Amino acid sequence: MEEVQGELGGPDCKLTEPFLINDDGTLSPWLLEVTTQNTFMMSSDKILTLVVPNSKLVQKYEDVIEE
Repeated sequence: MEEVQGELGGPDCKLTEPFLINDDGTLSPWLLEVTTQNTFMMSSDKILTLVVPNSKLVQKYEDVIEE
């Protein structure tokens, strides 16, 4: 996620290659069923939680995006 300049009230965060964490611990591309985009704009007021991922999750993400 990257903060970008936006107009007041408009999207101000850019998500690049976001993934969902499934119940079984696997990763799935976000909104895969509805778009082929891999970059999304979002307003920061829609973000509920930000965390620093552990090294295990970072490695899973890097493995998936390298495929």
